[in-house]
Amino acid sequence: MASRQALQPLFLLLAVFFIKLVMVESIRTPSNMTKAENSDKYHVEKPELVVQMVERSLNNSKRKLSSCETGNPIDDCWRCDPNWVNNRKRLADCAIGFGKNAIGGKNGRFYIVTDPNDDDPVNPRPGTLRHAVIQTEPLWIIFQKDMVIQLKEELIMNSYKTIDGRGANVHIANGACITIQYVTNIIIHGVHIHDCKPAGNTNVRSSPTHYGFRTKSDGDGISIFGSSAIWVDHCSLSSCADGLIDAIMGSTAITISNSFFTHHDKVMLLGHSDAYTEDVKMQVTVAFNHFGEGLVQRMPRCRHGYFHVVNNDYTHWEMYAIGGSANPTINSQGNRFLAPDYRFHKEVTKHQDSTEGNWRSVGDLMLNGAFFTPSGTKESSSYAKASSMAARPSSIVGSITASSGVLTCRKGSSC
Repeated sequence: MASRQALQPLFLLLAVFFIKLVMVESIRTPSNMTKAENSDKYHVEKPELVVQMVERSLNNSKRKLSSCETGNPIDDCWRCDPNWVNNRKRLADCAIGFGKNAIGGKNGRFYIVTDPNDDDPVNPRPGTLRHAVIQTEPLWIIFQKDMVIQLKEELIMNSYKTIDGRGANVHIANGACITIQYVTNIIIHGVHIHDCKPAGNTNVRSSPTHYGFRTKSDGDGISIFGSSAIWVDHCSLSSCADGLIDAIMGSTAITISNSFFTHHDKVMLLGHSDAYTEDVKMQVTVAFNHFGEGLVQRMPRCRHGYFHVVNNDYTHWEMYAIGGSANPTINSQGNRFLAPDYRFHKEVTKHQDSTEGNWRSVGDLMLNGAFFTPSGTKESSSYAKASSMAARPSSIVGSITASSGVLTCRKGSSC
């Protein structure tokens, strides 16, 4: 008879399967969907059901961890497999939080990037990253070798794409960076994104049949604009002209996880402006990330929507960590906040105006005088739409975020 340990992966896969049934009946959304359809399809009205199922699967999985497991439910889903090279698409079943239904290119073929150049943003050569991401078919994009990709213009992604940097040392740097605009089902995993610069005022291709004039971009690392079902995992981001990750203009169903943020001012903006009320449906999970050296503010800065900030490690900020305005609901759970030594910057939060919304801290670990200023109600029901997963204890945040950022993955061994 098979042992419990041998059957554990099967139990976890079944748990993931049933969670997906609860959250979405099917993911076959065309890339030309309207903005309203895009947003509404992935908005989670009863996330408490998802939380209950995820909690059950976590409780079952942590009873008997193997030597390579950490208690991080995303990593424990796939990282222990030494044959990950041949099972790359298993990653698509491992997401958590509001972006957990992002399948990327799971249902498509593999596309191997062989050429790091970006000579012609209107007519990209086959084998380049730009040629891969504009295709209309689902694609799981991998890299033949280590490369630094210096983009001339924004990399405009089409729907149902995975950028998977595992097995190569891939940098998107020193030029324009990634734009996810009015599309759905994107996974970005295992890529260094840094030193991104503004670009634009020229034509750029966005699909095999369309190119158009792009105005000047802001210089974000990853810009998410009117898009849904997005998962950014195990990326390392730093030193961009504007934000490292910005999600605006009705974007929703987003998870940002296991990533390492350093050396930047305005780290993460979630919500376009106080006046743009369509962002009221925004739901974003920020989980298992390390906010590290040289960061100043916006980790994240939230407007209007519902934000679950859970099990992150904050080891540096110069102004504040979490900010917001325009009535956001911010659910901070199980994070570790290490305040700077400067006595006037101990506060984790910055309430940007009088319309504060609902902010709460549950189970957060406050170190070196850090403190969180709540607002609004403390009633749990008010945070239902800002609850996307079961928080782990803040005492283990160090271990479950220890591998944040890009992993070193070699063929024949676990990552």
